[in-house]
Amino acid sequence: MAQYNQRNPAVKRLMKEAQELREPTEDYFAQPLEDNLFEWHFTVRGPPDSDYDGGIYHGRILLPSEYPMKPPNIIIMTPNGRFETNKKICLSISGHHPETWQPSWSLRTAMLALIGFMPTQGEGAIGSLDCPSDERKKMARKSCSFKCSHCGPTKNLLKEQSKSGPSKTNEEARQLASQMSFTSEGAKQGDSHALEQRFVPAEEAQEDAHAGDEPDARPTEPAETEVRCRMPAPSTGSVAHDQQPQVTPSAGVTTPRATPTTITTAQAPSENQLLISVFMFICAAVFLSLFVRRACFLLF
Repeated sequence: MAQYNQRNPAVKRLMKEAQELREPTEDYFAQPLEDNLFEWHFTVRGPPDSDYDGGIYHGRILLPSEYPMKPPNIIIMTPNGRFETNKKICLSISGHHPETWQPSWSLRTAMLALIGFMPTQGEGAIGSLDCPSDERKKMARKSCSFKCSHCGPTKNLLKEQSKSGPSKTNEEARQLASQMSFTSEGAKQGDSHALEQRFVPAEEAQEDAHAGDEPDARPTEPAETEVRCRMPAPSTGSVAHDQQPQVTPSAGVTTPRATPTTITTAQAPSENQLLISVFMFICAAVFLSLFVRRACFLLF
């Protein structure tokens, strides 16, 4: 792998995630390319009891240099009938929705969300498809023969599926997709309460408590809010009297009348005024002295 600055927050985070995801599971697997830490290839198993049951889907994750403060972009390479291939797809955890992304989410979160979103309706989202059920099932069977130019046959990248039924990972993926759908809708409507209820996978909640070495600041994206203009409340009785609203019959708009403000500043005497004052004081003293001398002369 190429050399990277180990102190860079994105590099540090991605290397940690690469270590955590180094072993494949039954449902997902992801690793960065040998020469590019910011491009990952991933493989996920289709969710059970759906049109994608039995399918194995491969794709790419393109990460920004600001990760995890900004979301990744996800590209599906295997034909699936739900998402367009080789095109950035629109999900709550992708670059199309930075307002719903949380830095505490990881690439594992993104893969689980993708699994959970596959059985849902695209509803015209960017990169979504609405193929018939039979076509999706047919693509799921063919997906096992997909071969990546970097990773080879994708069917060999996941652990063999157990026969004990749906795993806990699939249940977690369904809950995650459901929570993210609610969060995305809440973000569109400016519902701050919905934004505060974002889902964090159980395995990552404990890691966040020890994430002191990772960026903790979360970008706050402003939700759409209604801008209202309010007349400022008067502070004193006199100000309230001066700011009585004037009503224009034609417009019907009430506007406060501006209150004139007088600013008084103390002006220090200039140098010339000081000299004049001193001169007048000296003249008065001389005049008084002459007057006293004249009076004494007349008396004596």
